[in-house]
Amino acid sequence: MQTVRKRRGNDLSGAPGGQKGDVRQRKQQQQQQQQFFHLDLWLGLTLQNWILDFGRPIVMIVLPLEWFPLNKPSAGDYFHMAYNVITPFLMLKLIERSRRALPRTAVYLCIVTFVMGASIHLVGDSINHRLILSGYQLHLSVRENPIIKDLKPAALIDSFELLYYYDEQLGHLMWYIPFFTILVIYFSGCFSSAEGDRTLPVSGWLLLGPSALYYWYLVTEGQITELFVLALLAMLSIVLLQRRRGLGADGNGLFLLGSFCITALLVALWSGFLWSDPVLRSKYPGFLYVPEPWAYYTLHVKDGH
Repeated sequence: MQTVRKRRGNDLSGAPGGQKGDVRQRKQQQQQQQQFFHLDLWLGLTLQNWILDFGRPIVMIVLPLEWFPLNKPSAGDYFHMAYNVITPFLMLKLIERSRRALPRTAVYLCIVTFVMGASIHLVGDSINHRLILSGYQLHLSVRENPIIKDLKPAALIDSFELLYYYDEQLGHLMWYIPFFTILVIYFSGCFSSAEGDRTLPVSGWLLLGPSALYYWYLVTEGQITELFVLALLAMLSIVLLQRRRGLGADGNGLFLLGSFCITALLVALWSGFLWSDPVLRSKYPGFLYVPEPWAYYTLHVKDGH
């Protein structure tokens, strides 16, 4: 009887310890999972960026116009709608896998603003595409376009300038400022003291080129060079600060920082290639001269110049 009681006592006393051991083991497994390179999320972001964002204007050009009448949403509009849903979802999943707890309020505000800005851009860009099909030239300002300057009454031109403001300025700012802010916030948690974590796997190297090339398109077409430079400088500042603490960027941080560095090089090469173009120079004045790829397309490629 005493032996049985001792066994029961040992079982009862060991139960809480066993539960704690299970919880501890689960936490360790979660931490190990967080240390791995997030291939699924980076691959998902890269694919949907290329297909739903970069591919959006291409699919509108390739597909026959009669499939999508001008008074109905185009294929590109549906791509944009999918992008506005999938991108914030993937970015939230990315934040969830951060090594450290990140400010949720800031993240939620950024996501809400991102969705609103991308939705504003959806409407403006949809109408802008229909103007291009009617002869609108992207390398000219609104008032200089032949199909716009002859509108009657002349007050309609102001309406198109307002549309341009929502599409290319307000929409872009509300879209890209929270986008880069979330990436910088996430990057601030991508540091580790373990030497084994500070490596970029082969899958990361393979994704580095496509990711950087998309960011080049995002920066040039979105005309957000200043914002991109600020985000890159913020990342470099975080790296210097973390090095003083003996920490280094992990695989996810190296992937993000590497993508941005290559993007900066591509933007510089793009600007140098078109440095002496007089038409684009007049279209994009200012200290940072970064023409839009689609403006280059309508000027030099579309009409066979």
